[in-house]
Amino acid sequence: MKTTIRTHSCGELTKKDVSKNVILCGWIHSSRDHGGVIFIDLRDRYGLTQLVFDPKFNKESYKEAEKLRREFVIKANGVVKARKKGMINKKIKTGEIEVFIKSIEILNESSVPPIEIDDNKEANEDLRLKYRYLDLRRPKMVKQLELRHKAAQAVREYFDKEKFIEVETPILVRATPEGARDYIIPSRVHPGKFYALPQSPQLYKQILMVSGFDRYYQLPRCLRDEDLRADRQPEHTQIDVEMSFITEEDIYKTIEGLIKHVFKKILNIEIKTPFQRITHKEAIEKYGVDKPDLRFGLEMIDITEIAKKSSFQIFKQAQKTKCINVPNSNFSRKEIDSLIEFAAKNNAKGLSWIKYDGKNLESSIVKFFNEKLQKEIIKKTNANKDSLLLFIADDEAIVNEVMGKLRTELAQKLNLIKNEHEFCWITNFPLFEWNEEEQKLTPCHHMFTMPKLDEIKLLEKEPGKVHGQLYDLVLNGVELGSGSIRIHRRDIQQKVMKVIGLNEKELEHKFGFLLNAFKYGAPPHGGIALGFDRLVALMCGYNDIREVIAFPKNKAAQCPMDESPSQIDEKQLKEAHIKTDTVKNK
Repeated sequence: MKTTIRTHSCGELTKKDVSKNVILCGWIHSSRDHGGVIFIDLRDRYGLTQLVFDPKFNKESYKEAEKLRREFVIKANGVVKARKKGMINKKIKTGEIEVFIKSIEILNESSVPPIEIDDNKEANEDLRLKYRYLDLRRPKMVKQLELRHKAAQAVREYFDKEKFIEVETPILVRATPEGARDYIIPSRVHPGKFYALPQSPQLYKQILMVSGFDRYYQLPRCLRDEDLRADRQPEHTQIDVEMSFITEEDIYKTIEGLIKHVFKKILNIEIKTPFQRITHKEAIEKYGVDKPDLRFGLEMIDITEIAKKSSFQIFKQAQKTKCINVPNSNFSRKEIDSLIEFAAKNNAKGLSWIKYDGKNLESSIVKFFNEKLQKEIIKKTNANKDSLLLFIADDEAIVNEVMGKLRTELAQKLNLIKNEHEFCWITNFPLFEWNEEEQKLTPCHHMFTMPKLDEIKLLEKEPGKVHGQLYDLVLNGVELGSGSIRIHRRDIQQKVMKVIGLNEKELEHKFGFLLNAFKYGAPPHGGIALGFDRLVALMCGYNDIREVIAFPKNKAAQCPMDESPSQIDEKQLKEAHIKTDTVKNK
C-alpha cells in the first residue's frame, strides 16, 4: 500500500519483509508497557501491526511512545523483525513480525473515544449511530463494508458478461402512487410544485424497454417514507433489473445465475440451482407466510375435515384447523404452556396439544375424538413415537398467521435452523388484494403487473380471481426480491387501473407519460428488484440491514450523527415558497 507518506498498510507485512525499513500510518488500537518496552498495535482498515518501542533500540522513539493514547493518528518509521519463538500471533496476517520503531510523528491527537473500537465491546445502538465514524473503525464493520463493495463489483461483473447495460435513472421525479409515501421536494423555480424522490425506478426502467434498451440493470437508491424495522430504511439500495422479449423463465434463469455468481465470488459457496418454486397458495397453506424459511420442516397440516367430525366444539365451529407435528419432542408441560402463551400473544384464541407415545394419544382433548378419528389424526399428521401435535382452530387468516410464527418459534427453541442458504421462488400471486382500510381492491405488488393471459377476461367482472405474472425471491424466510412481467399494452394497463379506482383523468394526470410511451410500440418486458442491503446483510449473517449500511437512520428515521432531519432557516424556506405556520401552531 505504498504512497508518498507510507510504504505499507498495517495488514500487509509478513516474514518475507524482515529487515526492511518501513513507514506505517494509522490509529493507536492498544498500548502495553512490558518491563520498560512499549508495544503498540497500529490499526488501519487493512489490519493490525505490532510496533515495538525499545529504549535499547531507540531512546527518542520510546520517550515519544509514552505520550501516545488510544486513537491517536501517527506515522511510524522502523525496521521489520521476526517475532521471537512462542510470540507469534496466528490470528492476524502480520502475526509473525513486529516493527521496531526509529521515529514517530503524531499526525493528530484524539480525545478519549466515547465508544470502544473493539468488536468484543459493542456499544448500544444510539451511541453507535451517533459516533458512527468511530463505529466504522471496528474491524467487523470494515469487513462488512468491504464485503458489500465486493458484492456490488460481482453484480456488475455478472451483468456486464450477460450483455446488460447500466443506466442511471432520475432522483428528482414526478410523484406517483407506488405503495408507500413519497418524500417530496419543493421546486424553487416552479412555486407550488414538487418533485418526489423515487421509491423505485419502476416507470423509468419500463420506459427504457420502450426505448429499446432490452437488458438494463442498476444499483439505484430508493427512498420511501414508511415506518421502519430491521430490514427497512428510508433509503436503501436495489439490484434493479429489466429485460425485453422474455418470459418468467428468463428472469428465474438470470437471477439464479446472478446469485450463484455472487455467492461463489464473495463467500466461495456453491449455491444449488434451479431454486425450488412454490405457489403463493401453497406457501400460505404449508408455512403460513409468503416468504417461508425452508431450512427446517415443521410444515402446517390441514386437519379441518377431521376436526369437524369430532365433538370438540372449538374444532367443529372453526373455519380452519391446522396442526404442526413436532417430532421427537420432550417438551415439559411448562414449555407447552409457554407455547400456548406465545400463540395467545399473537392473537390466537388458544393452542391445543396432543402427545403420541407410539401407541396412544394423550391430552385432555383426546376424549373428543373417537378411535377412528384418532387413527385419522395419526395418519394425517404422520405422527411417530414422541411426536407433539400442536393445533390452532380459528378463522383461516388467523390460523395461518399464528401457525407461521409458531413454526419459527419452535425451530428456534429446538435449534432446527441450519446454517444454510435456502432460496425459493414464490409464484402465482393474486393480482389484487383487499384493502380493509380503504375498502377496495389494491395491487398485490404494483399496478404495472401483467395478469395471467387466460384470466384477463375476468378483470372487469371478477378481478379478485385474477392472478398476476408475479414472483418473489425468498432466502431463509426473508423476501429478497420481487418482480413481474409488466403490462406493455395501454388497454390492459387502463383496465387494471380502473379496477383499483383510478379514472381516466387520474390515469392521464399521474401516469400519462407512461401510457403515452406505450402508444409507440412497447415490447413485452419484465424484471425484478432485489434488496441489495438485505442480500449483503444475509451474506454477513445479519437480519438487520443497518449493519451493512455506512450511515443508516435509527428506528425514528433520524440520524443521531448529523441530527437529520433538521430545521431549515427562514431564508431557505422562503426561497422554496414554504411556510411552516401549521407546524408551529401544532
